[in-house]
Amino acid sequence: MTPEIHLHVLASGSKGNATVVEGPEGSVLVDCGISRRALLARAEELGLDMGDIRAVLLTHEHSDHVGGLTVFCNHFEGELVATAGTAAARPYLSALPFTIVGHADSFELAGMRVQAFPTSHDVADPMGFRFSTGDDALGFCTDTGELGPEALAALSGVRILALESNHDERMLATGPYPGYLKARVAGRTGHLSNAQAADALGSLVGEDTETVVAMHLSQENNRPSLCMRALAEAVGAEAANDAFTEARTPDGRLTICCAAQDWPLTVW
Repeated sequence: MTPEIHLHVLASGSKGNATVVEGPEGSVLVDCGISRRALLARAEELGLDMGDIRAVLLTHEHSDHVGGLTVFCNHFEGELVATAGTAAARPYLSALPFTIVGHADSFELAGMRVQAFPTSHDVADPMGFRFSTGDDALGFCTDTGELGPEALAALSGVRILALESNHDERMLATGPYPGYLKARVAGRTGHLSNAQAADALGSLVGEDTETVVAMHLSQENNRPSLCMRALAEAVGAEAANDAFTEARTPDGRLTICCAAQDWPLTVW
């Protein structure tokens, strides 16, 4: 598999989310939940040219995924893409000129085929994505309480897998959240736990998979080391550093790492 798609996570977590998927004909910004200033600063850290962004693609309408979009659009003339439910979910979104897609549609952006699939979250009509070219593929799925058959099919065997691993189940159960919020996070329209993400890797990781990026870690209910232990055990990987914030399989073919709220990350 020839690398033609690259992942640049600018922010991932409950305080704001923004990811750049770089393709052969430009890039796609997935969600815009941080300020334009922060977006540009983190892109500069990674050496990204935000002038290469051809489209903004929204997963759903929660503010940590769309809060920076209006200001960003004041300086952006590319395509905005979302489901009808997402585009109509907030007044400031409904005022923007979205291209409407269905959560099972396939379409072209930046030289990549984008296959959308439905996710399970407590919003209007959320979706995840598989980005592919003839020789490469990347799967992106956050903010979902479960992985349905469409998600499992779309995420299977990609070279780069960006998958939610939001919380440690014990930390959530014993943590400071009120009961209703614990139930929301752990429910089928909430967020994937470390254990759920680990269970999924058995069917999602294939011969072409090189990197798994754990996404949307909760700062209150998770730790990178707990996430890494769960995911690493699922694929037979071992700690790659003393802090256990990265893991690799003994043959070196598969790396597992964590995206963060405040530190950008690139996967080539």
